[in-house]
Amino acid sequence: MANAKQKITLNASRDIPFNKLILSQANVRRIKNGQSIEDLAASIARRGLLQSLNVRAVLDGERNETGMFEVPAGGRRYRALELLVKQKRMAKAQPVPCVISDANSEVSIEEDSLAENFQREDLHPLDMFRAFQTLHAQGASHEEIAGRFFVSATFVQQRLRLARVSPKLLDVYEQDGMKLDQLMAFTVTDDHMRQEQVWEMLQNSWSQEPHQIRRMLTETSVRASDRRALFVGVDAYVAAGGIVLRDLFEADNGGWLQDPTLLDRLVGEKLRAGADEIAAEGWKWIVVDVDLPYGHAQGLRSLTGTFVDLTDEERASREALRNEYDEIESRYGEADELPDEVDRRLGEIEEALQQLENRPMIFDAAEISRAGVFVSIDRDGGLLVDRGHVRPDDEAPEPVESDGAGADGHNADEPGADIRRTTITIGAQPDEEDDGEGDAIKPLPERLVIDLTAHRTLALRNALAGNPHVAMTALLHRLVLDTFAQRSSTGCVEASVRHVYLTAQDADLKDSPSAKAVADRQEAWKADIPFGNDEALWTWLDGLDEASRLALLAHCVSFGINALYERVNPYGAGVSQQGLQQRLREADRLARATGLDMVDAGWRPTVDNYLGRVTKARILEAVREGAGERAAQLIDHLKKPEMAKEAERLLADSSWLPEPLRLTGDEHPVVQPDAGGGEDETLPEFLVDDEEDTSAAEADEPVQPIAAGREVRCGRGVTFQGLASGF
Repeated sequence: MANAKQKITLNASRDIPFNKLILSQANVRRIKNGQSIEDLAASIARRGLLQSLNVRAVLDGERNETGMFEVPAGGRRYRALELLVKQKRMAKAQPVPCVISDANSEVSIEEDSLAENFQREDLHPLDMFRAFQTLHAQGASHEEIAGRFFVSATFVQQRLRLARVSPKLLDVYEQDGMKLDQLMAFTVTDDHMRQEQVWEMLQNSWSQEPHQIRRMLTETSVRASDRRALFVGVDAYVAAGGIVLRDLFEADNGGWLQDPTLLDRLVGEKLRAGADEIAAEGWKWIVVDVDLPYGHAQGLRSLTGTFVDLTDEERASREALRNEYDEIESRYGEADELPDEVDRRLGEIEEALQQLENRPMIFDAAEISRAGVFVSIDRDGGLLVDRGHVRPDDEAPEPVESDGAGADGHNADEPGADIRRTTITIGAQPDEEDDGEGDAIKPLPERLVIDLTAHRTLALRNALAGNPHVAMTALLHRLVLDTFAQRSSTGCVEASVRHVYLTAQDADLKDSPSAKAVADRQEAWKADIPFGNDEALWTWLDGLDEASRLALLAHCVSFGINALYERVNPYGAGVSQQGLQQRLREADRLARATGLDMVDAGWRPTVDNYLGRVTKARILEAVREGAGERAAQLIDHLKKPEMAKEAERLLADSSWLPEPLRLTGDEHPVVQPDAGGGEDETLPEFLVDDEEDTSAAEADEPVQPIAAGREVRCGRGVTFQGLASGF
């Protein structure tokens, strides 16, 4: 008969007075980790002791029980009970539920302590999320839950938000198919369908980082820090039924506005309301848009008005504010950091002083009747109003039935004096950000660098098409990399040139000599190539002489040239920093190999393509390098529009190029101050003194024409002459 297995016997449990318990020195937990003793004591006071203490009887020298018990496991609970006794919230002799281990057991007391701490399994985060959700459903507020478990209300809100993620994604997280920080990223939207779509798309993506998830979930939304959102106000957007997405786990700068269409409608309505108010001042026309294009006032005459003087009360207020500002600065001048209230007060003073300095301007009533206004939004979300511009067609004065002396605070004649209605135009082209002015040399605007490198890309294509040897080398270089490097490809032959289209370009790129040369060469070849029959095309190509074959090869390869500067995209789509650097290095190599010189290619600095789009410091730097220090000194007192126009004249016959158009490592030779001496170093009389008649200052200065380009060969012996053009 088989022996029956011996059954285990569980340790007995009983209540032991607290003053009969002592903390064992055999407890393996020595380092504080997790909930504080104070929080645990508060939890016991609210809920009672949820878990018994593990104790052993204390023996004397003869191995007899002394009536005391030591606690090898549950030391934190013991200290929490001890704290409650000290706080007189629990009696010293309060019975404590204990599990008593055999003092003579073969299992050591240290092993008991280690087993209780080691074998314990922490609560899965998803179980915590769902438990918080249950408590919240039972009526507990975020603050109440936070108070019960000694965490912040934000912590509770975050966990509740996690519990509202799509159940399908929660199941993925439960099965360890997703990390917690990825799950957090999905909380920026409550749209379960969109969450699941993004997760499905990420399965085929190499990038599954949280920032990529957030970007995909909010790519059709508008940031609350966008100037349109600042202009309308998030409260007004929400009041109109808009939804704001918030990220509780990352700084989101106010979140994302989910309905761009609604936002644009509110922006348009508010801009139109502002334009209607300005129209009451009597202006002939108003152009309104969120962004106004660079140079929107180019070619228009600006009215000269007079600022409204400060009243005595305003002067006294300004003086008081300045004195308060000076006093605060002297008091805290040596402090490393200002107190919050002091810093806030300084900001208020600065804003008040700025409002006092920004005085309204009075214009002549007759001028207002033929002038206009540009209305847009500044980068801080404020209404930007640029009054007083006259179009050339409106220069002839129109009769105005008014004898008013002027417009007070932007107003025109008395109401009813001019019955013509203001023409309001909504919409214009996107603006380029204004880099501001100052003496410091600032980086070139990104859009300007893109436009300049578009010129270089087109010129480089033209240069490569005229140099079959370099074109062949470039193509072989690409093919060798494709052949011997570990690259995956499809099809039978994967050697190709992808035509790179220049989506970003300035207005004069299409009329540049390089553009005309490329277009003429393209048309010449198209006239010869037999399209529509693949066999006929093969036969025609096979029958070309070697020079024509190389010329056609160079022409085709040139369309794959891309020397364009682009914004680096850290999220995987678009060009990487490494890819951009490699592109520009190879562009330099091709430029050196073809002997490309952007001056010979027809590029000249003009107001439109460079000088009008950079700061005054940049303009002076260009003139200093291209025409000499003396020339720079002659124009350094001018306002920016006149400075840019005069710099164009001074640099017309120079070989000066901005950095993006130079070869890497090449520095532009700086003209010495005593160089030259020709008439280009003398300013026209109307620019010598800013105080002279403004109408003369507006006269157009003749521009030096660019010399005609050299003869260029195109296609099968076709030639054309580069055109002379003036910028």
